[in-house]
Amino acid sequence: MATLVRAEDEGVIASPLPQVVGYVLVVVVGLLFAFVMIGITALLKRTQGEDNSKIETFMVADRKVGTGLVASAVVSSWLWSTALLSCVLVTYSYGVSGAFWYGAGCSPMIAAFAYLGIICKKRIPEAHTVLEVIRLRYGTLAHISFGFLAVVNNLFNTINMILGASSVITFLTGMHIMSSTFLVPVGVVLYTLFGGIKATFLTDYIHTTIIVILCLYLTIKTFQHESVGSIGGLYDLVVAAQDEHKIAGNYQESILTMTSKEGINFAIILLVSNFGCVIMDTGYFIKAFAASPSSVVPGYIAGSISYFSIPWCLGTVLGLVAIGLEGSPSFPTYPRVMTSEEVTTGLVLPYAAMAVAGTGGAVAVLLMTFMAITSTLSAQVIAVSSIFSFDFYRTYVNTEARSSDLIRWSRFGVVLFGIVSAGLTAACHYGGIDMAWTLYTIGIVVCPGTFPTVFAILWRRQSRVAAIGSSYLGIITGIAVWLGTAYRFGGEISIATTGLTLPCMYGTVASMFSPLLFTIVISYFWPAQDDWETLEEHRLAVTDDSKSGGVSANEAEEVPKNAGPSKQDSSIRVVGKADTDVQQRRWTRQAMIWAIATFLGHWVLWPLPIYAANYVFSKAFFTAWVVVSIIWLWASSITVSVWPLWSGREQLIGVYRALF
Repeated sequence: MATLVRAEDEGVIASPLPQVVGYVLVVVVGLLFAFVMIGITALLKRTQGEDNSKIETFMVADRKVGTGLVASAVVSSWLWSTALLSCVLVTYSYGVSGAFWYGAGCSPMIAAFAYLGIICKKRIPEAHTVLEVIRLRYGTLAHISFGFLAVVNNLFNTINMILGASSVITFLTGMHIMSSTFLVPVGVVLYTLFGGIKATFLTDYIHTTIIVILCLYLTIKTFQHESVGSIGGLYDLVVAAQDEHKIAGNYQESILTMTSKEGINFAIILLVSNFGCVIMDTGYFIKAFAASPSSVVPGYIAGSISYFSIPWCLGTVLGLVAIGLEGSPSFPTYPRVMTSEEVTTGLVLPYAAMAVAGTGGAVAVLLMTFMAITSTLSAQVIAVSSIFSFDFYRTYVNTEARSSDLIRWSRFGVVLFGIVSAGLTAACHYGGIDMAWTLYTIGIVVCPGTFPTVFAILWRRQSRVAAIGSSYLGIITGIAVWLGTAYRFGGEISIATTGLTLPCMYGTVASMFSPLLFTIVISYFWPAQDDWETLEEHRLAVTDDSKSGGVSANEAEEVPKNAGPSKQDSSIRVVGKADTDVQQRRWTRQAMIWAIATFLGHWVLWPLPIYAANYVFSKAFFTAWVVVSIIWLWASSITVSVWPLWSGREQLIGVYRALF
C-alpha cells in the first residue's frame, strides 16, 4: 500500500445523492412528520382527553408519561447528530478507545440525573422548569442569571447539532449549507408549536427507533463487505493500516489500544461537559417532571444503559472500517485520505458508510442525521419555550397568566429560538467554527452553573450569594484558564488553538470545579437554612384555564420561610407528587445506587485497568469486544422500540377502542 498523506488542498468529493433528495427530506419529510404529530395530538385529545390547549398537557403531558416512553426519550435526548458523527470521528482520531469513551462519557450523567429527577419531583412536585426552583430559593437576580446560563447551554447545544447535521446533509445531497442550516429547524418548530412535550416524546420514540435500526443496518453491511467479511477480517484490515495510521500518544502508536493520551483527555472533557449539559438543560427536568413518579428512575436508568451501546458499537465498527478501507478503491476519497476539514466537520461516518454500503450507506447516514437533529432539536426548543413562558412571561410580565397566555408565549419562544439558533449556526459556518470545535469547547460555556444548580436542589445551606457568585466566578475562571492554556500551548489565541484538546480539557475542568470550591467557601461564611417543606407548598401548576397561581418575582425575592398552605382547595391532589414516602425513599435509593454503579462500571472499573495495562488488543480480545457491543446494541434496540409499546399498551388499546 502506498503511503497515504493527508492532503489539505484536494477537491471536494461529489455528493452521492441528488440535491432534490436533500430538499425532499428536509422540507417534505420534515413537514410530513409535523402534520403526523399534529394528527396524533388531535387523536389523543379526542380519545384520551389529552388537551394540548392546556399548558399542563402542552408542557409536562399532565405528568403521567410511562417508563418505556421516558427511556426512549432519554436515549433520544443524547442521540445528537453530533454524537452519531463524533463517535466515529474520535475512533478514527484516537483509535478504539474513542468510541468507548464517547458512550462512557454520556451514560453516567443520564443515570445521575435519575437521582436529581426523583428529588425534584418530591421537593417541587408542581414545577415545570428547574429555574422555578432557583427563583423560589434565591430570588430574581439568581433566576435571571441561571436563566441566561440555561439559554446559553441550549443555544450552544443546538448550534453544535446543526453544524454537524447541516455539513453532512450538504455533503450527501449537494444542498447549499445555508439551506440545510435554516430548513432543518422548520419541521421541528411546527410540530413543537402544536404538539408540545407529548409530541416531543412521540417523535423521540419514532426517531430513536429508526436510528437504532439504521445503526444495526450499517453494522451488518460492514461485515458483509467483501474486504471485511467478519470481525476478524476487520481486525486484519486495521492491523494492515496501522503503519499508515499511527496515532501519536497511543501506546506503540496503535489504533487497537485503550492506552491513549488524547483519548483519555477527550474522555475527561466529555464526562465533565456532559454533566454540565445535562444539569443546565431544562429539557431534562421537563421530561422528569412530565414522567409519572414511578417512571422517572427506571426510565432514566434504562435510557442510560441503552444509550451506551450506540456510540460504542457504531463508533467502533464504522470508525475502524474508515481506517481499514481508507486506502482502498471503495473509499470515497481514494486515492487520498480525508482532509482535516473533512474529519472535523463529521464526514468520517458518511464516508465509511458509503465504503461499505454504497448509496444505501449514504441514504442511511442522511436519514440518521435528519432523525437525530429533528429529535434532539425538538427537546432543545421545548426547553427554551418553557423558559419563555414560565420563567419570563409568567414571572415578570403577567403573574396572573392563564393557560392560553402561557401557550401563546411558549409558541413565541419556539419560533424565536428556531430563528436565532439557525442564524448563529450560519454565523459559525462563515466564521470557520465547525462541529469539532464546539464539541470540545461546550463544557467551558455550560459548566459554571452546574454545581450551584445541583446544590439548589440538594443542599439547604447554599446561600443566594454563593449560588450567584460562584457561577460568575466559575465563568471567569474557566475562560481565563482556557484562553491562557491555548496561548501557552498554541502560541496565540485563535479558533485553531482554542480548539486544542489540552486547553479545552483544562478550561472545562476549571469551569466545572471552581464553582464547587467557591460555593462551599461562600456558603460557609454566609450560609442559608432553607426549609424544603416551603418549596413543596408553592402552587405552580396551572389548572384548566384559570389563573396560573404563580409566585411573582417580588414574592420570590423574599423567599418566605413560613409560607402557609395553598389557598386552593385541599382536596385537589398535588400533581406529580410521589405515591408514598416509602416509595419515594426506595426510588431515591435505587437511583443513587444505579448512578454510582454506572459511573464505576462504564468509566472506572472497566476501561481504566485496560488503559493502565499498556495493552494492544489481540484478535480474540477484539472479537469479544465487538461482539459484546453488538449484542448490547441489539438489546438497546428492543428497549427503545418495543418497551414503549408494551408500557403504553393500555393507552394504545384505549385509542383503538375509542376509534373502532
